[in-house]
Amino acid sequence: MATPVLPDLSGKPVRRIVSKARSNASNNLLPANNELMPGLRGLAYGPKKLELKLKLKPKNSIIIQGFPGFGFVATIAVEYLMDHLKMHSIGTMWSPRLAPIAFVHGKRIIQPLEIFHNDKYNIIVLEAVTGVAGMEWEVTDALLQLYKKVNAKEIISIEGIGVPAEDSGPSAFYYTNQEDKKKIFESADVESIKEGIIFGVSGALMLKLSKDIKASFIFAGTHSNLPDSKAAAKIIQVLDKYLNLKVDYKPLLKRAAGFEERLRGLVEKAREAGTIKKAKDQALPYIG
Repeated sequence: MATPVLPDLSGKPVRRIVSKARSNASNNLLPANNELMPGLRGLAYGPKKLELKLKLKPKNSIIIQGFPGFGFVATIAVEYLMDHLKMHSIGTMWSPRLAPIAFVHGKRIIQPLEIFHNDKYNIIVLEAVTGVAGMEWEVTDALLQLYKKVNAKEIISIEGIGVPAEDSGPSAFYYTNQEDKKKIFESADVESIKEGIIFGVSGALMLKLSKDIKASFIFAGTHSNLPDSKAAAKIIQVLDKYLNLKVDYKPLLKRAAGFEERLRGLVEKAREAGTIKKAKDQALPYIG
């Protein structure tokens, strides 16, 4: 098996190979930042970690987080919660390595990673509209930092997981490190996940859990890479029973097509923006 070639992350400048004439004109060293994967974007800023910025610290909150993933299940579920619970912004997570893409929805600029709070239920929701590939450990550390800053009761991670196409209807699974919570999940007809591979922030969070961090994971089965509102509705249904939020999941089933079309449009715009940016970066002449 060939050994993979990894980018040099030492922070040293990378010398570009240029023609002899251009080399004679200048011997400047330029970082090859544009050639790195999106997860390493912003390397020119230095090895700056993801920053957690809070305007308020509501104590004893329950944190809900979900990132774009399989079937965009978590993203749809989070957006549905945002639409049905009165939320106000209390902070952000920021890094120069996040993709520089701004989304506008309902005249509101949506930050890549923004933190919201609902006063009635004392719930914190992390809204993520961008992927964090290559930054999963940093995001997890920021989540655990948030947990400690607000002295959270629990952190709940929601995620879509792949299931065979022949499975009838959305199914839900759970994992928790709290014995008393297992009965609640089981009373809601949610199965304990016995085997599986969990990727991304949820996987990193599972691996970094300590005894003082109370956490639960809710997974909804999906067999499509396309936005799956039915699986997201299953997540909402479980969350409603688990936290008694009084959020009806049934309208999400009825509005599934509209939700999926809207999200598909956002994803397509993000891809187009990324393609345009890449084309512009390649068109810019190198100096040096």
